[in-house]
Amino acid sequence: MTTERTTLLQRIVIGTVFLFAGLLFLRHVMPERHDTDFDIAAFLALPVQDGGRVKPADTVARTTLLVIANRTNVRDGDERLSAAEWFTEFALNPARAVERPVFRVEHPEVMGILGIPADDRMYVSLSEILPHFDTLRSQWESIPGESQLRSSYEAALAKLRDAIGLYDSLSHAYTGPPVLGRSDTGLRMLRRALRDRADHDPDSEEALTVENALSLFAGNFARAARSTVLATVPPPDGGDDPLAEWSNLGSVLLEATKTGNLDPLAVTYAEMAAAYRAGDAAEFNSRVDDAANLLAARGHAPGGKIAFEHFFNQFSPFTYAAVVYLLVFLAASASWIVWPHTFANTAFWLMATAFAVHTFGMFAHAYLMGRPPVTNLYTSAIFVGWGTVLLCLFLEKRFRNGLAAAAAAPVGFCTLIIAYHLSFTGDTVEVMRAVLDSNFWLATHVPTVTIGYSANFLAGSLAVVYLLRDRIFGGLPAPSARLLEGMVYGVVCFALLFSFVGTVLGGIWADQSWGRFWGWDPKENGALMIVLWNALILHARWAKLATPTGIMQLAIAGNIITAWSWFGTNMLGVGLHAYGFMDAAFFWLLAFVFSQLACIAVGWLPRLRLFNRGGDPEPQTDTPGQLPGHTTAG
Repeated sequence: MTTERTTLLQRIVIGTVFLFAGLLFLRHVMPERHDTDFDIAAFLALPVQDGGRVKPADTVARTTLLVIANRTNVRDGDERLSAAEWFTEFALNPARAVERPVFRVEHPEVMGILGIPADDRMYVSLSEILPHFDTLRSQWESIPGESQLRSSYEAALAKLRDAIGLYDSLSHAYTGPPVLGRSDTGLRMLRRALRDRADHDPDSEEALTVENALSLFAGNFARAARSTVLATVPPPDGGDDPLAEWSNLGSVLLEATKTGNLDPLAVTYAEMAAAYRAGDAAEFNSRVDDAANLLAARGHAPGGKIAFEHFFNQFSPFTYAAVVYLLVFLAASASWIVWPHTFANTAFWLMATAFAVHTFGMFAHAYLMGRPPVTNLYTSAIFVGWGTVLLCLFLEKRFRNGLAAAAAAPVGFCTLIIAYHLSFTGDTVEVMRAVLDSNFWLATHVPTVTIGYSANFLAGSLAVVYLLRDRIFGGLPAPSARLLEGMVYGVVCFALLFSFVGTVLGGIWADQSWGRFWGWDPKENGALMIVLWNALILHARWAKLATPTGIMQLAIAGNIITAWSWFGTNMLGVGLHAYGFMDAAFFWLLAFVFSQLACIAVGWLPRLRLFNRGGDPEPQTDTPGQLPGHTTAG
């Protein structure tokens, strides 16, 4: 009876875990809902051109808010707006949007300039910034150009300056700038002026007044054309050429002052904005449909790749995968304490689920980029976690004891968190850097060396599990200890192979791209350090120069070397691979280094007896009782 109750309880607990994961999946895959009659989703599905590519406005909405506010929603008192709702208001009702607290200011001295108590809040609106703009501008002039030379105060000032610049560059992308000090939009005023020009005799006094007004409009529109980066009007004869240059609304209005012909898409945007400000949802939705039809007539229907990117943004597969990786770690850790086989199997299937979503997200992102999965730091973070989990699944598929899952799940989670924070810099589907101008050797070198990163992190994480279990959580049974030793050894061999081959391929690419195979660039030195360190670990094991605990400590030190080669070298500001110093990345890199040093120090602690369950699940191998390369103890 006790066994039956235990089995029933296990099924209830595991069923609850998978139900939670399923509900979470449905929440991510279902279309985003907005508590309004305005068809915001259809509006944000309209394509625009930004950063050299055509994308749905939804992508601009999400990336803009991430850059400005470092979050995906706006909280204004008791009101909470999603990125889609905020951008719709920002694009169509700019006068109201300036009151929203979207600018994140973390430094107390910057808050002091704005006259806001430092401990009052962290977000401010543009209307609160504008009265102090002259003071801010004078401070901006003294900010050093090199980010690593800035103080925390100067870094906060630079961040606010860049956020305001981005906000301004997207303002009035659908409405046109205000003119003559009026609150009415320039686009609507231009329409009236063009009608007046057509209604009056060219030689009349009224016509002269209209022309004077149009000349004032033209100067305003010219400034908007220079400063607005979001292009919303494709060329009438551009067809479906993705490289055809679109026009921003300032350019369209400026051209209309000369020719008298106003693009019908610009008129539709004006009517759409007017309906939104008037609260007329039916008219707004009708104008959105009209804009979609006009865009389709020019070869840019809000469907196909645009619609897929809109779905990808709403699904947010990497967020879902990160949450499930947390569940994997909890299930794997629970297998060390209670119901070992049940929780180990649960961890395996949860990890397989998260890996499937992770895989979809990675290749969907590659499809949107039109390039291999790894081209920049953001995609490398996604790929490193993916490769680590893939290797873990092979180990878990054979042994099904939760050890590899407990090691790989934190890597998958942390790399996706790193990718999320890297998205604060803007659109992640970016144009490839000149230093990464694609060719065959690049397309093979980058994934190969990144798989080497994945393997190194998995080896180091397995070593962390070994030391924590052995020294903190009651000691490792001999079979589990030998199994982990074998896992670390096999993964280090794998890491050495891919790191070495990837480094050689990188040299071939460098020879073709820059005319030299090796230049002692910091990134190249980092790759060499990984190869040499893996060789050192294997030599120490083969020559019996280190105990099993010592091998684990060396593998954890490999985490530090790999993290330095992956991220640290990019922030040095030296070499062809340096992408720029990042304060937050430097802090977390140091935090990671100290955490790994702490794990290495665990190996010198005496064994404690926390959560001592007295044993581990027997590995579920094809040959029971036989571990790779070892004979199990009796």
